[in-house]
Amino acid sequence: MRQQAVSFEEFGAFYASHKDRCLRATVASGVDPGRAEEAVSEAFARAWAQWRTVRNARSPAAWVVRTAVNADISWWRKRRREVGPPEDVRGDHPDHPDHPDLDGRRDLIAAVRRLPKRQREVVALRYILDLDTVTTSVALDISPGTVSAHLHHALATLRADLATEGTPS
Repeated sequence: MRQQAVSFEEFGAFYASHKDRCLRATVASGVDPGRAEEAVSEAFARAWAQWRTVRNARSPAAWVVRTAVNADISWWRKRRREVGPPEDVRGDHPDHPDHPDLDGRRDLIAAVRRLPKRQREVVALRYILDLDTVTTSVALDISPGTVSAHLHHALATLRADLATEGTPS
């Protein structure tokens, strides 16, 4: 059955305008940069398969990021008995050539990746995908107040971390 009123051009425009931000948000959420591209590609493939539903989501980009993060979690679950965890589970390698940055701010993305999981997710959705508090709360299935609290703590931690990094030792 053909998808009614859904064109490849519409999805292609969505993909082109959101793929880089979705990748950055996925990495900031804690997915290893080496696996993030594959997870985001898988998420976009799933989005296309369900485009009639996904396009009506409050934020299709948040749906893609959440799906990519979940795909990475599934990847780890399948392999956790096959291989041990890498030295750095979070993949904080800002000097790695595939490590995405935020307009040249590799120090910022590294600092975001050091945050606790939920704070990373809130920062990624609010600032990298530019979602509002309500849309972020829906995407993460938490209350708007919880989004604000996580964001407040995350920003305080980031300010302290980035101020410390800029201070000579």
